[in-house]
Amino acid sequence: MRPHRTLVVTGRVLRQLRVDHRTIGLMLVVPVVLLGLLAWIYDGTPVFDRIGPALLGIFPFVVMFIVTSVATLRERTSGTLERLLTTPMGKGDLMFGYALAFGAMAVLQAVVASAFAIYVCGLDVAGPAWVLVAVAVSDAVLGTALGLLASGFARTEFQAVQFMPAFVLPQFLLCGLLVVRDQLPTVLQPISDVLPLSYAVDAMNAVAAQPEPLAEVLPDLAVIATWIAASLLLGSLTLRRRTP
Repeated sequence: MRPHRTLVVTGRVLRQLRVDHRTIGLMLVVPVVLLGLLAWIYDGTPVFDRIGPALLGIFPFVVMFIVTSVATLRERTSGTLERLLTTPMGKGDLMFGYALAFGAMAVLQAVVASAFAIYVCGLDVAGPAWVLVAVAVSDAVLGTALGLLASGFARTEFQAVQFMPAFVLPQFLLCGLLVVRDQLPTVLQPISDVLPLSYAVDAMNAVAAQPEPLAEVLPDLAVIATWIAASLLLGSLTLRRRTP
């Protein structure tokens, strides 16, 4: 993998995204709308402050997973990926180039969603806002990495969307949002301990509850970073030139 080749791929993807207004709207507007709707529903109650931080991590994660998996698969089905791989560009260059491009959009998405939740919806957290944003960014980048990994196993855009129940819904059910992870059935607790979204929710809950949450947040972020790196590495190894 060569850094300059990776940056070339990153620039190409960002130029494509710049003219794709629907995708930009999906990434930036959908989490904001969902958070705003939730704040409106629970206006005047403590519910939004309780579940809002966790959903601030989950919503960007889900949106980035869908956008990244579909957009990357489209590159392969259109033949663009095959043409790129006939050049000196390697699979690692392509995978990490896509990751940087969509990761940049994930950062923007997380910042916009966090600012909206705090300053418009009035989300009250005990910890520093910058830590909340950092965790939201890591969750969005995690969705990007898993979306890139999932795109390698799909043959059509419809199949890419179908991977959402397999990659996302089990994590949503076991991450601690619906039931505290310590209260899950004994068989499900070890599974929850492995899934990355569990650590994303734990980190968000720590920021929401503690004025100085870094001691608890940093180990969770380390697990998320490990999942991101492993997903990108495995995705580069399983990347195919084209869809059969």
